[in-house]
Amino acid sequence: MINQLLNDHGITKGGIYGLLNSLSETGADYSDLYFQHTIAESWLLDEGIVKDGSYSISHGVGARCVRGDKTGFSYSDDLNLKAIQGAIDFAKGISDSPQGQNSNPLKSIDYPSKYPALSPLETLSSKEKVDLLRQINSIARKEPKVVQVSASLSGAYSEVLIASTDGVFQVDCRPMVRVNVNVIVEHNGRIEQASSGGGGRYDYGYFVNNSLAETYTKEALRLALVALESIEAPAGKMPVILGSGWPGVLLHEAIGHGLEGDFNRKGSSVFSNKIGEQVSSEKCTIVDNGTLENRRGSLTVDDEGTPTQETVLIENGILKRYMLDKLNGRLMGQPSTGNARRESYAHIPMPRMTNTYMLNGKDHFEDMLTSVEDGIYAKNFDGGQVDITSGKFVFSANEAYLIKAGKITKPIKGATLIGSGDEVLHQISMVGDDLKLDPGVGVCGKEGQTVPVGVGQPSLKVDMLTVGGTQLNM
Repeated sequence: MINQLLNDHGITKGGIYGLLNSLSETGADYSDLYFQHTIAESWLLDEGIVKDGSYSISHGVGARCVRGDKTGFSYSDDLNLKAIQGAIDFAKGISDSPQGQNSNPLKSIDYPSKYPALSPLETLSSKEKVDLLRQINSIARKEPKVVQVSASLSGAYSEVLIASTDGVFQVDCRPMVRVNVNVIVEHNGRIEQASSGGGGRYDYGYFVNNSLAETYTKEALRLALVALESIEAPAGKMPVILGSGWPGVLLHEAIGHGLEGDFNRKGSSVFSNKIGEQVSSEKCTIVDNGTLENRRGSLTVDDEGTPTQETVLIENGILKRYMLDKLNGRLMGQPSTGNARRESYAHIPMPRMTNTYMLNGKDHFEDMLTSVEDGIYAKNFDGGQVDITSGKFVFSANEAYLIKAGKITKPIKGATLIGSGDEVLHQISMVGDDLKLDPGVGVCGKEGQTVPVGVGQPSLKVDMLTVGGTQLNM
């Protein structure tokens, strides 16, 4: 798709080499071109009727010129050579050195792909896509408390070509699919809602062959019915057990962002200048791993053409590495870790997470429970907010329970977890042996760009954490 598109516009590998040399002729330290072609669709079924849908095609090229810590960037959604040259002329204006340099010879490397080079949009017919959504509606309607059901299906397929002055010439073909289910339930005048879903770098057959429409629907129903029985959350400082899987979003936000290279190069992260120091309980080992097959946050190569890898960020409590792209890695005297990511050709890359999670420990969930006399079990999360500089965060739990005398008791609503990422790491006293990754729904925002990510963790016991609620914990 991307090669045909370039051929249609008369853009050859030799021509791209010439464009790179033009981009670097004013003395850049590094330059790159990022070509992208994307097709995407979405379907929305509400109350048994397809009420919305979309189909889009987009393509373009981003031109970036880097000198020191400064970046010149421009893009064009027109792939004729005149338009591309215009973007290049704008981007290279950041540097006015008479000392230009030629690009290294462009070389493509056949890295093992982490997902199939197949457009998911063609793997089900329109009728089969609608039938999948109607199946969700039918399953949910079997619960008498359900008053409203909506379901969505989305798919996208991107092909990118990355060419840079350090000799990179890489094509990557990237599928993505997702299903989401939302239900509203009512009982005795009380109304609650919940959602569930998942996806990854698959085709649509992933949902059909694994009966995931039923799985996601039953999970949304379970969450909504639990919410109907919930009482107001307590408030105060108390032990908190975090569930496995999606609650790893707290690690992602409160800790992961603080380990991205740009924040640490600038000294604006709570983890800046702490490589080699103990920053957490010795039970914690946290990695960022972009190599997991078919995962939502995985990439064969990042958006600078560097192969992704498993990067150990914190090992047994000791801070080992930051996540780096080429720019920040060069300025910090370290190689890229394959974490350069961008939303599209119209955005500059920066160090971002892929799949970030804590590794298994040796503790059992039942032992965590019995160690808590009075606390809460936060099994699932909604969103949250974090301040990178201080590490302070606020997260809301959409499924949580009271723990009394070592046993899970009543479900609670309105619980928020308040703390600081670096402080919470030291408060982790037990790490479970039940690591799970999220089902494939993560989206990360940074400086106006969103990218797909993965999170995960085993169950964790945090000895003391501030819980915001409406009832004073007695």
